[in-house]
Amino acid sequence: MGIILGIDIGGSTTKIVGKDAGKCLSMLQVRAADQITSLYGAIGNFLRSFKYAPTDVEAIYLTGVGASFVDEQIYGIKTYKTNEFDAIGRGALMLSGLSKALVVSMGTGTAFVCAVSEENSEHLGGTGIGGGTIIGLASQMLGKSDVDAVIALAEKGNLKKVDLTVGDIFGKEIKSLPSHLTAANFGKIESTVSEADIALAIINMVFETVGMMAVLALKNDNIKDVVITGTLATFPQAEDIFKKFSKLTGHNFIIPKDAVFATAMGAIPPEVCP
Repeated sequence: MGIILGIDIGGSTTKIVGKDAGKCLSMLQVRAADQITSLYGAIGNFLRSFKYAPTDVEAIYLTGVGASFVDEQIYGIKTYKTNEFDAIGRGALMLSGLSKALVVSMGTGTAFVCAVSEENSEHLGGTGIGGGTIIGLASQMLGKSDVDAVIALAEKGNLKKVDLTVGDIFGKEIKSLPSHLTAANFGKIESTVSEADIALAIINMVFETVGMMAVLALKNDNIKDVVITGTLATFPQAEDIFKKFSKLTGHNFIIPKDAVFATAMGAIPPEVCP
């Protein structure tokens, strides 16, 4: 068997995973102005970077919002499409080692998928809150549209100058509401607020909103594990924010290694390349 490629064509980036005989060989992601350019650029970059020839590739499995624009066999290679939500659930379970979980796929927007096995996933819904929100707000509020610049700026930020907390309102600890808990995002912008403070507050608002939606999605379910995947899972602020959610809610928020490639990995059906 030759190499099998799993490709996730997202709204702003394309992720690609190469597998051979069930073993993950390599991963790569690229950004481009449009999804078709991103797709072909990712494949070309992948083959060149890891010194593969097109003839080494046996099949390609596409998923993600951009897959709908592709109807041809890529470079003459057998090309198939995988339902995105199946790929999200399967990839998250593979990376986390769990048998079932709520999967939160954070990209340009955010999707919530209940995965009860690698073959059985259900799309619960989604939200337009995600990476697009961060870049859109940062562009208008800070004049920055480069995601790496926003992330770096946020690492110097102080939320206390932007967000209103429970402690700000009550002035003391409440049994069910820790004083550090956010009462209102952007509810207390001080005159000394900096661009770094605003950058962090934007990122924090998106992650807190998504985290709370995940908890509410599991309110009537016995699933306690929440797996975070997608591009935003790589943000350095993500781990700290979701750790706080784990402590506060009793749910186990997990960001697996290579979380950004979960959907690309899950695009390859297990019967093809386990």
